[in-house]
Amino acid sequence: MAKYVISEGVPLRGSVRVDGAKNAVLPIIAASLLSESKSIIEEVPDLNDVRIMCDLLRCLGTDVQKQSDPTTISFETKEITNSTAPYELVNKLRASFLVMGPMLARTGYVRVALPGGCPIGSRPVDLHLKGFSALGAEITQGHGYIEARKNKKLVGNKIYLDFPSVGATENIMMAAVMAEGQTIIENAANEPEIVDLASYLNEMGAIVVGAGTDTIRIEGVTSMKGCTHTVIPDRIEAGTFMIAAAITNGEVRIENVVPDHLKPVVAKLKETGLEISEELSAITVKSIGGLKPIDVKTLPYPGFPTDMQAQVTSMLSCIPGTSMVIETIFENRFMHISELKRMGANIKIDGRTAVIEGKPCLTGACVKATDLRAGAALVLAGLAAEGATEISEIQHIDRGYSGFAEKLKSLGAKITRVED
Repeated sequence: MAKYVISEGVPLRGSVRVDGAKNAVLPIIAASLLSESKSIIEEVPDLNDVRIMCDLLRCLGTDVQKQSDPTTISFETKEITNSTAPYELVNKLRASFLVMGPMLARTGYVRVALPGGCPIGSRPVDLHLKGFSALGAEITQGHGYIEARKNKKLVGNKIYLDFPSVGATENIMMAAVMAEGQTIIENAANEPEIVDLASYLNEMGAIVVGAGTDTIRIEGVTSMKGCTHTVIPDRIEAGTFMIAAAITNGEVRIENVVPDHLKPVVAKLKETGLEISEELSAITVKSIGGLKPIDVKTLPYPGFPTDMQAQVTSMLSCIPGTSMVIETIFENRFMHISELKRMGANIKIDGRTAVIEGKPCLTGACVKATDLRAGAALVLAGLAAEGATEISEIQHIDRGYSGFAEKLKSLGAKITRVED
């Protein structure tokens, strides 16, 4: 297995470009199943998760082709040849469950293995199934698979989500675009990735209004068409590089970003004393040291993103004083803390709250990435630590960051990827 070796911490300086958003492109790829025509997706990040989702669509009958630009991929599903999303693929990627909505809309029947993914806590699919049932689908479950079928047709309905789940909102949207009549999703998630999916669906011929608010209205259409769509920039990758600048007392310009998508992250980082300047599609972060401790609470968008919690915990471990991090989204998202403690971090956990007594510097150590964002957090800690740091199990990091070491190297980081 590969690992990262960081020989020493140095201030990062320079510019780095963010890729397309992982959490936006995966549902967009799934939505390509809705049309018989070819769709072309631009700014597709080169990630393991994307490769798994492409393999899943091939399994279902999609012709998936990379274009001359490696970040552009075409998807054409003239006919769905397989109604089952198999365990060996779905178990690798939780987002693969998102094929259920478009498959149900396109063919009226789908069988999907219960999903896998990062072990960061319980993420039940009951809200997805509640939405499908409200549209008229019959749901059965057994032997590790979930089946959904429509008796005659899907019919629009009013659906209230008990929690603003991103995945459930996306899956229900994709099922509803070809349902008869109007569907209203209340208490919907309003993350930027939801808006990007709605834009893609509308470009394909759907009628989706209200994405980005807590109420989404969908007028069903009889067919969908192919289109060309550019994926939004990855706000979590951008936030990770912002913290990389902060934790190393550096100065980094992050390009290809939408500053509005990063408002909660920018607001919290400014509280620490960081200098942050925004342009139309770039953000510059400058740290001159002397940062202040802060309290952070993760919340659904537009609150502070749970996908940035681990990274900000690493940063606060290096800021003298007492900080507090409260995780409200996933109950098992503090697994990185035991690894940070190996590097000298002083953190105590009480339920979903982490109390951090920051110190001027962490110490390099051998640590293990337990999930995607935990792995990124350990890389950040290593960039600021005294002495060498080795991070193993970096296949988790490969799920969400393309060319991570190369981008960090371009900023001056002393990091090497070692293939074992």
